[in-house]
Amino acid sequence: MAHTDAPASAPTATGLTAAEVAERVARGQVNDVPVRSSRSIGEIVRANVFTRFNAIIGVLWLVMLAVAPIQDGLFGFVILANTGIGIVQEWRAKKTLDSLAVVGESRPTVRRDGTAVQVATSALVLDDLIEIGPGDKVAVDGVCVEADGLEIDESLLTGEADAVVKRPGDQVMSGSFVVAGGGAFRATKVGREAYAAQLAEEASRFTLVHSELRSGISTILKYVTWMMVPAAIGLVITQLFVKNNDLKGSIARTVGGIVPMVPEGLVLLTSVAFAIGVIRLGRRQCLVQELPAIEGLARVDTVCLDKTGTLTEGGMDVTGLRTLDGYDEPYVRRVLGALGESDPRPNASLRAIIEAYPDAEEWRCTESLPFSSARKYSGASFSEGDGESGTWLLGAPDVLLADGHPALAETERLNEQGLRVLLLARAARDLDDPEPARGARPAALVVLDQRLRPDAADTLRYFAEQDVHAKVISGDNAVSVGAVAAKLGLDGRAVDARRLPAEPQDMGRALDEGTVFGRVTPQQKRDMVGALQARGLTYGEPSGTVTRAGSHYFGGLAERPATSQIEIRASWTPRESLGGAPEAGAHLMAWSDLLAQVAGLPPAGPGDASVVTLPQRRGPQSR
Repeated sequence: MAHTDAPASAPTATGLTAAEVAERVARGQVNDVPVRSSRSIGEIVRANVFTRFNAIIGVLWLVMLAVAPIQDGLFGFVILANTGIGIVQEWRAKKTLDSLAVVGESRPTVRRDGTAVQVATSALVLDDLIEIGPGDKVAVDGVCVEADGLEIDESLLTGEADAVVKRPGDQVMSGSFVVAGGGAFRATKVGREAYAAQLAEEASRFTLVHSELRSGISTILKYVTWMMVPAAIGLVITQLFVKNNDLKGSIARTVGGIVPMVPEGLVLLTSVAFAIGVIRLGRRQCLVQELPAIEGLARVDTVCLDKTGTLTEGGMDVTGLRTLDGYDEPYVRRVLGALGESDPRPNASLRAIIEAYPDAEEWRCTESLPFSSARKYSGASFSEGDGESGTWLLGAPDVLLADGHPALAETERLNEQGLRVLLLARAARDLDDPEPARGARPAALVVLDQRLRPDAADTLRYFAEQDVHAKVISGDNAVSVGAVAAKLGLDGRAVDARRLPAEPQDMGRALDEGTVFGRVTPQQKRDMVGALQARGLTYGEPSGTVTRAGSHYFGGLAERPATSQIEIRASWTPRESLGGAPEAGAHLMAWSDLLAQVAGLPPAGPGDASVVTLPQRRGPQSR
């Protein structure tokens, strides 16, 4: 099989030598970003030990142990129970997340001394020559050196779903994924200087979940503390001068009199209730980093969802084949099967065609033209086994068809329904012609649809029943996003975010009116989350109800800064595309179907299990 597209540059670079690598390691030019999936053990212990409740009961306990036998100080053991519940739960979560961080680490291929070797991501150094191919994650920032039809998905960084064609000299950003072609790039920024590392660091600052239960208890304890001082003085005086008890007995009786002022049972029952919630979620394959996240999840009133990878799965499906110009459908199916087999690096659309139409073994590819986003089509020449030969093109109808062709109107109608349409055409020219598409004869329209998550519709319905508002916020075209939302039963008009007002109050009103938002930039996603929260505060809901728009946002690296201001944060990494540590700032994690676990629905099946750390990170296979 011959390819008419030669590589944009010949793969002659040999990479760094061992001595050059050692020199850069000595200078500290290493990709040594620490992987932190949770708080440290010391932070967990300090957070659970040094609390107002423990301080009050702890002081009284020590006083009681100093003046009375240990059986009189049994009340102090509630500290051990209350503290132990929190420490053990967070330690278990940390242990699991740290294990996932190791398992999910990718090993990029680098050229050193002219040989391609796999190394740990942390072993990359400045100026390393890193090879990439379909499905590979770009680990550090760099400059493209070699490209053979190289196309990179930067949607995790920019929110744009369309792949970007890379040529030698183009910038390559960490956090993106290769969706087609192959090549190599030279690392120009490693460690904390890399773009994705900076985004992750900004979003991964661990913040405690806001718990109104714990805040309320803390307020009660604050006032109890002030009331205990005069009560203790009065009791001591009474025991010493009225009851004529000795000093130790007076102190012991005073402690026994003021301990009931502390709501020990309320504190312990709150922790126990949280722990029971953690256990129940654990049975649904969910992991909770912090106990109060249970309460925070219950208070959510707005869920912000991305489209790609959250409402939809990574792949596409062929939903229709409409022949044109008298072509026979069985023949068209054989052509499509042969075209799928001819491309060694198929994109998502071609993979769907490969699944729908098996290869015709008697057809032999004699020449091929890989797909290019700049060209908008691919092609191949075949020997059909019966002595006939032909050249076929597959790509965008508006590129392969002349203006005014009737098939363009049909294509536009299908696009308005959120469907993707490709045109199969028989070329009148050879593939090495400067304009191989000129004069091509249309043969069929191939209709593709994004694969919806099987649990998405039920989950959105569950949210509606619970009065939780769902907002779809995506970088894709608003019409396409709206069509997907409509299929899932989500009502509301689609809004182009480029037309949203910049003022937070005006934006908040627009968010109340709309449900689906397309062409949203990463900065807008942050502003939209802030506007939702501000709307909640403006209404001044009383304590005990939802006082803020507690928004979940499931998105990629581009959304991580936005998630840093959300009430309950979470992150998702599919099992088949574990590309790094779980979200350090996430409060909830789960294993199995993302949306179904939030809604309490049963998983679709054992084969659908995935690792969820409730903003979603899309892996290389999710496209």
